[in-house]
Amino acid sequence: MMRSIFFPPDQKPVRNLTVDQYEDCVAQPDGLLWVILEEASPAEIQTILGDVFHFHPLTIEDCINAGYQTPKIDDFGDYLFLIAHAIRPGAEIKEETVKELDLFLGPNYVVTLSPESNMPPVDKTWALLEKDLRIQQGGSDFLCHAILDILVDDYMPLLDRMEDEIEQLEDQVLSKPKVETLERILALKHSIMVLRHIIWPQREVVNRLSRDEFSMIDEKSRIYFRDIYDHIMRIQEMSENIRDIVSGSLDIYLNSTSLRLNEIMKALTIVSTIFLPLSFVAGNYGMNFKFMPELNWPLGYVMVLGIYLAIVVGMLSFFRKRGWF
Repeated sequence: MMRSIFFPPDQKPVRNLTVDQYEDCVAQPDGLLWVILEEASPAEIQTILGDVFHFHPLTIEDCINAGYQTPKIDDFGDYLFLIAHAIRPGAEIKEETVKELDLFLGPNYVVTLSPESNMPPVDKTWALLEKDLRIQQGGSDFLCHAILDILVDDYMPLLDRMEDEIEQLEDQVLSKPKVETLERILALKHSIMVLRHIIWPQREVVNRLSRDEFSMIDEKSRIYFRDIYDHIMRIQEMSENIRDIVSGSLDIYLNSTSLRLNEIMKALTIVSTIFLPLSFVAGNYGMNFKFMPELNWPLGYVMVLGIYLAIVVGMLSFFRKRGWF
């Protein structure tokens, strides 16, 4: 699927242009063209990116490649090529929920490409075009900022939910740890690892955009990219805090289960220790010897029961005195 919009100077925007109109739009330096490619086939990508915009073959190869690619930014002089990673709001951070967004930033155009439709940063920015005139008037660099700003902000609600959940898991770990609690802690730990794997290189991409490094980013727009950089730094700090809390909760869970296991083993050991001398007495009088004086005693059975009772009381008193239970 392909969408496009062109903002000619001092005229109403034109939507859903044909491929033949793209070069004419790019030739107008005061206009702004945004082309969106979603779920495009390799042939369509090659046609638009290669034949129309004449992007470098390596960037086209990156767009066609379906494997994981680290967030990055490449400068080709006349345009910038960015790879960023977006998530779906409300979804957990997993490898399959992280979606790659490829973006070409030129002097008066932006081309975005995603492997599937309904890319949240693109759809939200598209909906803001008519509401926020700054996107129309700010140029291609401000449009790029708007897309990346929404992309980064989508991480915040998820981190807030993770913080709330880890607090509840901490209470469960202390009160009554279960296997389900451990599974959820490990899932959160994995999510944080995936997030850190994305945030670190993405932070560097935005940091380079906020500096005086690229001609496509004017001085007025750099402050907006610095604002995105501040958001990423906050996300990174939150992820580090959550990671520490998750690791601590995991240690608490393991220590708690070990403590419960030790208590159970202590109880079983006490029972086994008590029955050891009782088994000795029972085994001694259970021997099949004919001449045993105690066998003919009228009160022999009562005597053995008394020995049992004395052993149990004595050992329990000794264990309590030593503080073993």
